[in-house]
Amino acid sequence: MLQRESSFAKEALRYGLIVLVLGFIVFPIAWMIITSFKPADAIMVSPPRFLFTPTLENYVHAIYDKNFLFYIKNTLFISVASTIIVVVTGSLAAYSFARYNVGDGHLLFFILSTKMFPAIAVILPYFLIFREVGKTGIGSFLGIGLDRPGALIISYTVFNLPFAIWLLVSFFQDIPRELEHSARLDGLPRLKVLAKVVCPLAAPGIAVTGVFTLIFSWNEFLFAYILTRKAASTVTVGVESFFTLQGILWGPVAAAATISVLPMLVFVLAMQRYMVRGLTFGAVRG
Repeated sequence: MLQRESSFAKEALRYGLIVLVLGFIVFPIAWMIITSFKPADAIMVSPPRFLFTPTLENYVHAIYDKNFLFYIKNTLFISVASTIIVVVTGSLAAYSFARYNVGDGHLLFFILSTKMFPAIAVILPYFLIFREVGKTGIGSFLGIGLDRPGALIISYTVFNLPFAIWLLVSFFQDIPRELEHSARLDGLPRLKVLAKVVCPLAAPGIAVTGVFTLIFSWNEFLFAYILTRKAASTVTVGVESFFTLQGILWGPVAAAATISVLPMLVFVLAMQRYMVRGLTFGAVRG
């Protein structure tokens, strides 16, 4: 009897802690969504008002007056483009490190060290480089320069690539070499072995890498703020634009933030099963 009561108390404590942690995590998101539907006179009041007449004025202001969908479109293009480049390039690099030990481990450590470099330390050189490149004909043709998508795509690729390589190396190392040897004996060249044998087996890891890279690119603020003005601004810069000289537009800010979060929330939920498989496949090692 005492053992059963002790077991029940442990389960109650465990679930209580889980509910507490979930509440701590979910509360800011729930409060943001609730605020996005509040009228202006019900937002900055004390005590907080939980009973109010919902309104869509904040969303109308964010979408039509501030043209927030423009920032969503820019962010989607820049994030997806940089993620594709990172995943493809990172997969090839990680495979070479996993199978051929390129650089005898020193080059791999150097790549990791670049991830430790603070972004604020390189933002000024990036600004000067992209300003000069944007003045050239090639830069204009490729869309590389200040306030152009190419500048952010290159910046996000450079900073996300070390993370992707280090994450993918462990996945490729967990794939048995015998499978590749069998495919080579069947006459497949090395690139086809990589495309038809290795990559399908490493798909969960590639999916995890793509999810994290896309999230990092979507949420990045510093490069987007410094390297853009208006034409290539992203959602993080768009949300910042609601902080005006007259004050913070809390309702439209909450609406814009909700719109910003929804695409990533839907994407992560859609990729959840791949993420779970990827993390248990060996992407995170103890």
